[in-house]
Amino acid sequence: MKFRSLRLSLVLSAVMAVSPMVAVPGVAVAREEGMWTFDNFPLATVNQKYGLSLDQAWLDRVRLASVRIQGCSASFVSPEGLILTNHHCVVGCLQELSSPETDYVADGFLVDTREEEKKCPGQTAEVLTDIVDVTDRMLMAGVGMQGQDFARARQAEVARIAQENCAGDPKLNCQVVDFYRGGRFALYKYRRYDDVRIAFAPEFQAAFFGGDPDNFNFPRYALDASFLRAYEDGRPVATPNHLKWNANAPREGEPTFVVGNPGSTSRLLTMSQLERLRDQQLPVTLIQASELRGRFLAYAASGEEAKRVSVDPIFGLENSFKAQYGQHQALLDPGFMATKREEEARLRAAVEADPALKQRIGDPWTELETIQGVARDLYLPWRQLVQSAGGGSTLFSYARAIGRASAQNAGGQLTAERKAQLETALGEETPIYLEMEEIRLGYWLSKTREYLTVDHPQVKALLGKESPEGLADRVIAGTRLTDPAFRVAALSMTPEELAAADPLIAWVMANDAAAQAMGGEWNQKVTIPTAQAAERVAQARFAVYGSNIYPDATFTLRISYGAVQGWSYRGVDVPAFTRIGGLFDRHTGAEPFNAASAFLAAEGRVNKDLVYNFASTNDIIGGNSGSPVINARGEVIGAAFDGNIHSLGGNFGYDAALNRTVSVSTAAITESLRVVYPQPRLLRELGVRG
Repeated sequence: MKFRSLRLSLVLSAVMAVSPMVAVPGVAVAREEGMWTFDNFPLATVNQKYGLSLDQAWLDRVRLASVRIQGCSASFVSPEGLILTNHHCVVGCLQELSSPETDYVADGFLVDTREEEKKCPGQTAEVLTDIVDVTDRMLMAGVGMQGQDFARARQAEVARIAQENCAGDPKLNCQVVDFYRGGRFALYKYRRYDDVRIAFAPEFQAAFFGGDPDNFNFPRYALDASFLRAYEDGRPVATPNHLKWNANAPREGEPTFVVGNPGSTSRLLTMSQLERLRDQQLPVTLIQASELRGRFLAYAASGEEAKRVSVDPIFGLENSFKAQYGQHQALLDPGFMATKREEEARLRAAVEADPALKQRIGDPWTELETIQGVARDLYLPWRQLVQSAGGGSTLFSYARAIGRASAQNAGGQLTAERKAQLETALGEETPIYLEMEEIRLGYWLSKTREYLTVDHPQVKALLGKESPEGLADRVIAGTRLTDPAFRVAALSMTPEELAAADPLIAWVMANDAAAQAMGGEWNQKVTIPTAQAAERVAQARFAVYGSNIYPDATFTLRISYGAVQGWSYRGVDVPAFTRIGGLFDRHTGAEPFNAASAFLAAEGRVNKDLVYNFASTNDIIGGNSGSPVINARGEVIGAAFDGNIHSLGGNFGYDAALNRTVSVSTAAITESLRVVYPQPRLLRELGVRG
């Protein structure tokens, strides 16, 4: 498995778990729980627990060496812009750079010089430089307003804050982040690098040995590590703030810190929200993902090229399916839900016991219950027409972005800055695999017809008299959107010109008004009132328990603490370490337990006693992929890439006895760079003697 989020398209878009022991809000967290913000990390608790003397200067050094890339986490590990992350975080880049003749996914990316490093299309690297509390400003925005007026007031305030702090500087990214479901807001200011190149990647089979059967499991034998490099003005970025490389293996019980960008958790949801997630959202998601996986696997079996281009989509889909299945199992666990119910009851009772607080907060829990009823009725049309529109088709997303930009331009609403952003994104040279595009689009159309029924007005409008698969084949075969030059030129066309120029754009534009109307209805009746009610739940938490709790994850920089440690389950002790020699013992020669060819060739030279992967008690979630695992000296000792099977319920709670982070050790990475994939230049840059 790979703890990654889906690759972000920010420019184009406007299991088994046993009952997790959920932290009781307001109780100081003494165990290794929480993805903490850097301005509220429990330094005193950690120092006392582990006998350390960490301070704010230590936190600042770690923060400035940490990197957010598209959908994953990473870190600078040299003074010359070298970035450590997971292999699965760069598979998309490797796929885009590959061809039928040169397969960087299967064979790895191995070059001898810096000049041979290749740019990853669309990849960025961001470093968090400043955190500024803007809670008062955001809470005042929209006071007394409802619905779209409230949303517009909030959006306007976000835009003002971003303009004041970033002023359109392309080297900066200003993001206003809400924490505690709207209880607190902060400006996160990032230094941004847009030229990110692949420097090293092992063979796919080295990084993903064991495949889906080993995913979310331990022991593991995966070299899930790769290196990128940040460039600016054609030269490697100078990065004096970087983590020192520690080539030694971690020790049992050693304190560990995982620094990264966890994507999303739902630990602060109310019971009514969790119940709808359990009863409606996750079942539909799992059913559709399962069927789509079957279509992908059938396509992959049709030929060598089909197998090559479908590696990353299948990998990502299987990973998401397993994670969501685990989440669903957690919500089906009576003990877990009882714990959450008791937790909510205690908070509501505390509000009821305080008349002034009750007057200020009202009853947001009942409001959220009512909203869930509305959401149940709207969910399927919203999901099919808005949330999953296009089924993940890249060409569909291009068509929608161009169509909407053209409409905005015709109305005088498209700014020069926005158009420039779109031109950059749409002009990227990105491989498009038409058969995969047809599968995605046709599948989405078929499920939309199935879920909304043949007689639904929007289904009739989408399909006309065509079949889902036939329509998908027609518009994909006829589109010119595979050409970056056409995509950029299309931004300057009128809606009428676009409709005549491209069948896919014409079809998307003809149906987009209904999709946007559905999105607007969902925002008006679900998203906005949910945000307003959740803010008051958050305010109740603060009033009752104070600020000694951590917020849900938001794909912003966090730090978790823990220690290298195995676990016990049903009488079985699971050790904290695997060693390189175990890879060869596990090798069968048949997928997915076929060791990578370079490892097999190096078997007689590699140190089989070195720690390969290790488990720790750190609390992580999707988006933490590639996070540096550091020791108390601020040295990197591993890269987090997975969680164990019990961590699948971690979206909703943390079990100190069972939840574990799984990482690849820097000792194993170093040995691989020395013996398996000889990379003396990288070893020298990391400060490792040959």
